[in-house]
Amino acid sequence: MLNEERQRAILELLSRDGRVLVVDLAEHFRTSQVTIRKDLDTLHAKGRIHRTHGGALSVRESALEDPSLREKEKLHPKEKLQIAEAAARMVTEGQVVILDSGTTTTAIARALKPVKNVTIITNALNIAAELSGTDLEVILTGGNLRKNSFSLVGPLAEDTLRRLNADILFLGVDGFDVQYGLSTPNLLEARVNRAMMDVSKLAVAVCDSSKFGKRSLSMIAPPSALHGVITDRGIPKSDLSALKRSGLEVTVV
Repeated sequence: MLNEERQRAILELLSRDGRVLVVDLAEHFRTSQVTIRKDLDTLHAKGRIHRTHGGALSVRESALEDPSLREKEKLHPKEKLQIAEAAARMVTEGQVVILDSGTTTTAIARALKPVKNVTIITNALNIAAELSGTDLEVILTGGNLRKNSFSLVGPLAEDTLRRLNADILFLGVDGFDVQYGLSTPNLLEARVNRAMMDVSKLAVAVCDSSKFGKRSLSMIAPPSALHGVITDRGIPKSDLSALKRSGLEVTVV
């Protein structure tokens, strides 16, 4: 394969996945990591990609990027459904579960509908609406509405959470860098997420593999604050190994 052909193929992978890793590209193209690094450096110099340590990001990626809930619903629906089913299997009768805002946690809410005697705490208006009319007890935090995500944030949401206790938190994130931690583009959302983690016995990150290697504006917590991760088979091998080495229970669907 010519250099130009390989670089076009790399751009296609970036367009699809949003990020690439040197080690995975070398295996995919059956070439050396040195060659891949040269390709990435060339593409970076042309402004086609953002070069990062160990890989690259699509130029569309930004720490401030905050797509709407409707836009997120179109991305990776199959993986989110599988993640939701795995999360629902962790919940037992009589538990209190926190669901933060997001499309993956919305899928978890749907998967939990048949479960009996479970209380759901959420800051997401759409999740509360999704569960209305079911046998699940729903507690809505209150707070200031983020129209982009239908989530409630601010001091009222944080104060409500700190008066409650939960067995398990399912936390969706916009970015998951295994060295840096979990992140979101909104500062107030990050504060609410941290309050959720503080009042939960178990904190489980639920995110499809496209979130790995990304950093949004505001860090929520380091990976060490988690008890588990549920993701799909697309997670980079290096990230999966790093999470397992850290002692986290990783469920790959």
